[in-house]
Amino acid sequence: MRRRTRIPPAPLPQREGVDPVRVRLPAEGRWATVREHLVERLAAGAAVVEGMFDAGLVVGADGRAVAPDAAYVPGMFVWFHREPRPEVPVPFPVAVVYRDEHIVVADKPHFLATTPRGSHVTETALARLRRELGIPALGAAHRLDRLTAGLVLFTVRPEERGAYQSLFRDRLVRKEYEAVARYDPALALPRTVRSRIVKERGVLAAYEVEGEPNAVSRIEPAEHDGRGRGLYRLVPATGQTHQLRVHMNTLGVPILGDPLYPVVTDAVPAGDFRRPLQLLARSLEFTDPVTGVEHRFRSGRVLEAWVSYDDWAAGG
Repeated sequence: MRRRTRIPPAPLPQREGVDPVRVRLPAEGRWATVREHLVERLAAGAAVVEGMFDAGLVVGADGRAVAPDAAYVPGMFVWFHREPRPEVPVPFPVAVVYRDEHIVVADKPHFLATTPRGSHVTETALARLRRELGIPALGAAHRLDRLTAGLVLFTVRPEERGAYQSLFRDRLVRKEYEAVARYDPALALPRTVRSRIVKERGVLAAYEVEGEPNAVSRIEPAEHDGRGRGLYRLVPATGQTHQLRVHMNTLGVPILGDPLYPVVTDAVPAGDFRRPLQLLARSLEFTDPVTGVEHRFRSGRVLEAWVSYDDWAAGG
């Protein structure tokens, strides 16, 4: 049985609620020095990487700076902080719905990513909550799309994170969403949509293909306003990327404000907070795997296109 490599604790503190980057050097490689490997591996460019070494910003497990000419050692861990690029602040708060010694349940606004990724690092729900709540070890048990608002579960203790993540993996969490879309009186609802969804890395939109279904969603009508818009209740049984957005589009009623379905337009740029995607993670229900408590949480947010369509359409 292959033994798992023990990962040393990070020798650098968080910065603005963001963990340092950890790199493990591959077991095999042609590099003579650690610097040569990082120059090839990182997209920052040789000048930036060499500047990090010169400034002593790349450290080993003992917290000491790695010398620019330090020999390449297979399996060695190094850490460093990426210099964050300027980010446009998302001008909406992250509301805390519930907090105890094990979990934090947050009500995420539209436009805020859940965890650091790509160009969204400090302006994420995780980084904000770490700073605002003073919980450096806070971690996400699952994620919501940046454009989707609603409930997200975070864990307080790293050693318990796996237990909460397994709830989502094993489909032991009941998640209910709400969406606003065109009302189609000819659409027979409720119904369960099953399909196989593929999301390729680097491609904005997911798409359906033939094959064994990997995405299952229950779509139910909630209300309609008599002006051609409907409020829908969406209950996913699986968690494929963009699943609910794809399934609503498949039914011919794409969610209002969606920049990808049915037509891929430009990705919503940072700083454009007009006409948010009208999709909300309304509720979470699960049995706490640590305490045994039956939890039921509900978002306090509203979908603007439902309560005030004209304001939403005007981008106010």
